[in-house]
Amino acid sequence: MKALVTGGGGFLGGVIVRMLREQGHQVRSFSRGEYPALAGLGVEQFRGDLADRDALLRAAEGCDIIFHVAAKAGIWGSYAEFHRANVTGTENVLAACKARGISRLVYTGSPSVVFDGTDVEGGNESLPYPASYHAHYPHTKALAEQLVLAANSPELATVSLRPHLIWGPGDNHLVPRILAKARSGKLRRIGSRPCLVDTIYVDNAARAHLLAAERLKPGAPPAGKAYFISNGEPVPLWEMIDRILAAADLPLITSSIPPWLAYAAGILCERLWDLFNLADEPPMTRFVARELATAHWFDISAARCDLGYVPEVSIDEGLKRLRIWLTQKRA
Repeated sequence: MKALVTGGGGFLGGVIVRMLREQGHQVRSFSRGEYPALAGLGVEQFRGDLADRDALLRAAEGCDIIFHVAAKAGIWGSYAEFHRANVTGTENVLAACKARGISRLVYTGSPSVVFDGTDVEGGNESLPYPASYHAHYPHTKALAEQLVLAANSPELATVSLRPHLIWGPGDNHLVPRILAKARSGKLRRIGSRPCLVDTIYVDNAARAHLLAAERLKPGAPPAGKAYFISNGEPVPLWEMIDRILAAADLPLITSSIPPWLAYAAGILCERLWDLFNLADEPPMTRFVARELATAHWFDISAARCDLGYVPEVSIDEGLKRLRIWLTQKRA
């Protein structure tokens, strides 16, 4: 098949591209930059912004399927910026599918779309979208996911995958943030409860996207549905963070603050950053305070059943690979 991957130069998108090429598929990438690694894989690259519908229409011409991976992530920024990338961008991807007669769309969602600030333990796809959100990212991702699922039809089969906390070699978001905060002395445990969380190794997340593509067609079980995907190995959050720090040969975090204090600090920081229109990211937000003090792990049996998804790389094996990558980066 001929696939278009939005965000093909990114962390998850890049692994999806690599796996597609390994299977012999033709691949196009739509990103804001130019990536030599993609050129080395024989990937045709289109540069553009998700909010530019015409650019997406050009990139999608002649394609059979779109993997819509690109998004604006993060815990801070204006609502307009998040909406432009995540909602308007998704509207443009759907328009491209319609205009170019593309029959399959695999969308990369997020479990945060159902996060209401309380514990989620063994949650499945019946969890509702909350009435309000503590951050623009989950809000706009929820709006985008609803657009994708509502667009499912006899002409266009759509599916949304919700990978939770993607990590691994090549990570440019989660692992670097943890390591940077630890090195600066700004990382603190929040609370003392051993809250279980799900994570997912990047190769498992990418493989789930390819499995969804294989099984996706109008009327098939995955069409019009969302699926949680993870490693299926929930572990205490701070144990996982400690193991990532150990892979980088950094000391473990022992100091902590109570959850109520972290949440109060988040409120204060958000107000100060809004008041003074500060561009950098605040050290704490309400969303982060809740995320780091609650359990969030999910039942992935629906993905196992409908997609044939099986996590192939365990957390232990993934951490070994992460350590090798981090060591090579320091060399």
